[in-house]
Amino acid sequence: MADEKIQLRRVLQECRTALSPACVAALSSSIQQRVLSLERYSSARAVVLYAPKDHEVLTESILAEALAAGRAIYYPRLDLSRDQLRLVRVSDSSELRPGAYGIREPIADDTLDASALGDALVCVPGLGFSPSGQRLGRGGGHYDRLIAQMGPAVITIGLAYSLQLLERLPQHPHDQRLDFVITESAIHDAAHDSASKRGQVHEGGVPRCNC
Repeated sequence: MADEKIQLRRVLQECRTALSPACVAALSSSIQQRVLSLERYSSARAVVLYAPKDHEVLTESILAEALAAGRAIYYPRLDLSRDQLRLVRVSDSSELRPGAYGIREPIADDTLDASALGDALVCVPGLGFSPSGQRLGRGGGHYDRLIAQMGPAVITIGLAYSLQLLERLPQHPHDQRLDFVITESAIHDAAHDSASKRGQVHEGGVPRCNC
């Protein structure tokens, strides 16, 4: 399984990197509008975002709306001493600076325990996703450990381009499933898709780069 994950990460990373900046902006705009259209987003008191890197789906439109609506906004910061993500509240993207692995992180020191997040919507990056909420990350397990600490009121959403969506992904027991996966063309309710597609087998294949 480890070798399969490594191969998938390489292929998916290459496909995502092949997207032009204009394509990233256009697809990200559609994805973010779908997030903002969710009823679960409208009712969320807090939003957890990520600072995109390496052509990940952009999150700036969600940030702008959340700020305008007065929602609490958090970004993760990697605590290298414990090898885990900490949530830090921010009021503007200017409070982010390049940190671990070149990813922009909050500069403030006041962190929030993930278990205390409450009624929140959490946007999660990744290299690959399935309609049933499976996720393939960079391999560090940081988001899996963060999500595992969150309470039942939290809604997790994977933001992905359609080329990142596979029917099924190799999974370890500690891998956390997401509640939704949103692409530029669809909103996948993971609980619904997992039930309706139970028993299907992913037959492999290389994702196509559409832009």
